[in-house]
Amino acid sequence: MTRIAIAGFLHETNTFAPTKAEYDAFVHGGGWPAMARGAAMLQSMRDINVGMSGFIGEAEAADWQLVPTLWCAASPSAHVTEHAYEKIAGEIVDGVKKAGKLDGVYLDLHGAMVTEHFDDGEGEIIARVRDVIGPSVPLVVSLDLHANVTPKMVEQSDALIAYRTYPHVDMADTGRAAARHLAKLLRAQRFAKAFRQLPFLIPISWQCTTIEPCQSIYQKLAALESVTVPTLSFAPGFPAADFADCGPSVFAYGATQADADAAADAIVALVIGHEDDFDGRVYTPDDGVRHAMQLAASASKPMVIADTQDNPGAGGDSDTTGMLRALVRNGATRAALGVMVDPAAAAAAHQAGEGATISLSLGGKSGIAGDAPFEASFVVEKLSDGRFIAPGPYFGGSAMNLGASACLRIGDVRVVVGSRKAQLADQAMYRFVGIEPTQQSILVNKSSVHFRADFEPIAEEIILCAAPGAMPADTAALPWSRLRPGIRIRPNGNAFAAAALETVGS
Repeated sequence: MTRIAIAGFLHETNTFAPTKAEYDAFVHGGGWPAMARGAAMLQSMRDINVGMSGFIGEAEAADWQLVPTLWCAASPSAHVTEHAYEKIAGEIVDGVKKAGKLDGVYLDLHGAMVTEHFDDGEGEIIARVRDVIGPSVPLVVSLDLHANVTPKMVEQSDALIAYRTYPHVDMADTGRAAARHLAKLLRAQRFAKAFRQLPFLIPISWQCTTIEPCQSIYQKLAALESVTVPTLSFAPGFPAADFADCGPSVFAYGATQADADAAADAIVALVIGHEDDFDGRVYTPDDGVRHAMQLAASASKPMVIADTQDNPGAGGDSDTTGMLRALVRNGATRAALGVMVDPAAAAAAHQAGEGATISLSLGGKSGIAGDAPFEASFVVEKLSDGRFIAPGPYFGGSAMNLGASACLRIGDVRVVVGSRKAQLADQAMYRFVGIEPTQQSILVNKSSVHFRADFEPIAEEIILCAAPGAMPADTAALPWSRLRPGIRIRPNGNAFAAAALETVGS
């Protein structure tokens, strides 16, 4: 029987974010499933929207014997601590060592992990697994669309395959694609590799694949796949990791080197041709709220605002108060915001009980420039233990645990307060504390794009606002110091070296 070792270790690292990822963050997972080992992986990873789930289903259909080691993930944040990385990577590598004779290995990774001691967290773990299995055993890896792919990752693996949707509704599909490619490798097929890094950073809000230009780019990418080019990926990258290989990339696998090169070069040319389109309007908090209120007066569905710079899916702590202040200051009605992560406020609400009025210093505890706690009195409308199912297309039925949570009301603005962070990408993240999202005039989601999967169908319009946060909507606003020379720090922006010199001279 074909024996395949499987493992997963996912983290998206914002090196400018305020909080690092400790080991415990991977144990409970945040918005991801909790850490699972051995046979438990085959149960907890089943029928959910993660790469490992898709791979397991495809592998079982092929009658492969799976050797599960460890799967874990943590919410995006600053660097993964050395302790956490070495403990998790060590357990995965040790599991592969103990697996005995293997026919292949599958790794479910993110592709944008930076640790306290490695810029390229994925390249390091792929290389460690390669050292164990040797050069002839196939090793395939599924990656996030936001992967900052490095030469080491390409060199040490037989195939890297990235998601094609943002919101990521195809994570399980990508695991299935990895299994299908591994099946080709097991039949002794081998493919040439082509890898290209693009010349400009792409802000995450404009990486969305339900809008242009990415919608048509991915359609054309899929059309280029064939028998001679079995898999082709475009990763727009995660533009908040300050190291040389940060940025968009294209990677292709072909029957010949010429096949792989031609496919990769076609996508590179297509993306570069859309450089002007990787931008769009971002509102200030007050302008965004006033615009939403004006449209809401005659709208039949909620106006949805993305609080994009405090996106916990990009390293924010999900506790900045800029959008809440704008809602209250402008007298918004039938408005709701979530999730504000503040364990102390949630605990105070639980102690006071439903119906109580409490004075709080809410949020604003991450030390973000221009942000501060919001001090006011709130009515405790609803309490929850934070456990619920998120059935929307992004979380895909995952069990969520935000810890002690509450719905707090100030005027006619309601705030979802939780104790653990996860970006608001599912309508259930309002409903679990008694807020019906479809009945609101304005919804403010601490997310950049993933919320679109579940909220576009109920939204009158979606707008982006830039309140203070850890993930600037404009990538040029970040204090870059270690990018590769020449990469433009935003579409049509300055090249990195020029930007660094201007900073020094200012």
